[in-house]
Amino acid sequence: MRDAAAGQPETERFDLSRAKPGTPAIMAVINRTTDSFYESAATLDEAITAVAAAAADGAHIVDIGGVRAGRGREISVAEEIDRVCPTIDAVARAHPHVLISVDTWRHEVAEAACRAGAGLLNDTWAGVDPKLAEVAARFDAGIVCSHTGGLSPRTDAHRSRYGLTAGDVVDETLTGVIELAEAARSLGVPESRIVIDPTPDFGKNTYHSLRLLRELDRFAVTGHPVLLAISRKDFVGEAIGDVAPQDRLYGTIAATALAIERGAAMIRTHDVRATADAIAVTLAVTGQAIPKHTVRGLR
Repeated sequence: MRDAAAGQPETERFDLSRAKPGTPAIMAVINRTTDSFYESAATLDEAITAVAAAAADGAHIVDIGGVRAGRGREISVAEEIDRVCPTIDAVARAHPHVLISVDTWRHEVAEAACRAGAGLLNDTWAGVDPKLAEVAARFDAGIVCSHTGGLSPRTDAHRSRYGLTAGDVVDETLTGVIELAEAARSLGVPESRIVIDPTPDFGKNTYHSLRLLRELDRFAVTGHPVLLAISRKDFVGEAIGDVAPQDRLYGTIAATALAIERGAAMIRTHDVRATADAIAVTLAVTGQAIPKHTVRGLR
């Protein structure tokens, strides 16, 4: 296994404290949906196979989601639980060293997921359900504090309130995630369990998302581990041209390398092997890690 955070024992569940600049963790996307924008693991067997492959390629965390982030048919709480919890239970038993994250904004789903074995709540909708942080505190789980620019769940940012190229997007995003982090801490979530995510593309146009990535170091210096979820996103496609998700890998890897150099502690990705390689090379170039195999010119 290509491990971007070397030294993690295979028999112990990955701890969030290991995710930091210089030793970033890889979060693999596992979508238990049928309508995801890029790829889905629509059945339980497909999801388990995808997790096994991600773990073998170097994923420390698997993020299991049951509802498409964008528009689509209504998914009830019960259906979302039915999609994610059997997968979480199976993964917890088969891969005890992997930290399981659940991608949800609903506290009912979060509680069921924690009971099934999840240890991280990836709230991509910026605390729209304040009870989610209460669940994290009760189960000693981690929580991701994100920023959506005021969007309601499953809505698209066709018209951002920041203006076309407004510079205040970084200030407002940073303030928003810090406020959510403080709220989570006040409810009993330990500091070491709180992650912040500037959330490119959510409530932001491409100019805003690029600006956030350019100034990512402002988030890293807060002391909270920064999660960057940029895999094959629209701003990557628009930076290249009119490019569909299936053709955004190379652009994503370029953005990933920049994010690692600027202090990202966690990278959420559909492409674990490529991301692990990008992390290894970036850290070797910056001097934060040594090359993993050096014989050229030395023998």
